[in-house]
Formats: sequence, structure tokens, C-alpha cells
Amino acid sequence: MDKKWLPLTLVLGVAGAAVVTASLWPDAKEKPPLPQTLCYGALSRQTAELIDDGRGGEVSTEEWESPGKGDLTVFKTCQVMRANPDSEYPRGIYQLIIADFRSDPGPRKDSVPLGPGFTGWALPDEARVTLPAGCAARMGSTSPYIMVTLKAPSQEEKKSLVDRDTAIRNSATVVREAATNLVKRYGCKA
Repeated sequence: MDKKWLPLTLVLGVAGAAVVTASLWPDAKEKPPLPQTLCYGALSRQTAELIDDGRGGEVSTEEWESPGKGDLTVFKTCQVMRANPDSEYPRGIYQLIIADFRSDPGPRKDSVPLGPGFTGWALPDEARVTLPAGCAARMGSTSPYIMVTLKAPSQEEKKSLVDRDTAIRNSATVVREAATNLVKRYGCKA
């Protein structure tokens, strides 16, 4: 090989090796897989995504719990949020609240029952289910009732994002799944 071509050969060889290395090198940071259960294990990601404000975005949650007031000891809240395309701060879509109560206030006006196997009701923007009697003790409460409440202001009828029946069906699906999963988690079937 002619010595005048040696520097060019070395430069091309190094450049080729750099291209191969860059193409095989992993991307910056791989994101961990998204959790498949949310809200203290009460919701699947698929069910959590049912309620939307019409603007889309990846679902995430913020969970917190605190002791209740007086002899009420269970209070867990899960804020379901969606990513904003134009901001780093997610926007709240709905809350799922798990709390003990001394009495059952009964259904709200114009609500529909949740169906067989569930004690509760649903509206477009709110739903509630009462867990079986054994759940309160299993969750550390002396109260007779543990209720799971959904509050979804984005589904209010006046906002007309979805029709009433779809909103009620989505609200009912969220609280039914939450109740089913919590009963399994705490082993407190009726």
C-alpha cells in the first residue's frame, strides 16, 4: 500500500468504527416500563385511562394517605393525571378516594345502581361503591363501612365531553374494578 493513502485509510477506518459503535450503542436512558396497576393496586392502567378530559396524554398517578379524623383510620387518595403536551406539569383528571365511614349516606339523586354484586351507584362525574363488611377490619378500621369514591369533574354533563350513558358506564367501571381489586388484595369477600 502506498504510504500517502495510509492516513486516509486510518481516518476512514476510525470513522466507520465510530458509526458502527454509535448505531449499536443504547439510547440515552431507557425508560422503565409503565406500571400496570395504579391507585394502591386498585386500577389497571387500561381502566384508569377510561376517563379523559378530551386532551389525551399519558396517564400517571399521585397517591397519598393519611389517618382519618377521630376513630376513622383509613383515608387513601389517588389523583389520576394526564401529561400536558405544552407543560411539564400533568393535569388532574379525577380522584379515587378510599375511606372509612360511620354510616352509608345512600345513593345520590338521579344515580344508577352499579349492578349485581356491588353496593353503590354511579353518575357521570361521581360514583361510589361500598366494600364488603369484612374489609374495614382487614384495612385496620373499626368503622362499619369502607367506601371507594370516584370524583371526575371532567365528566360533568355540562362539559358534554362524552354522553351521559358513556360517562356513567366509565365511572361505574372504575369503581367496580377498584372494589374488586381491593377485595382481592385484603381478602375480604362478602
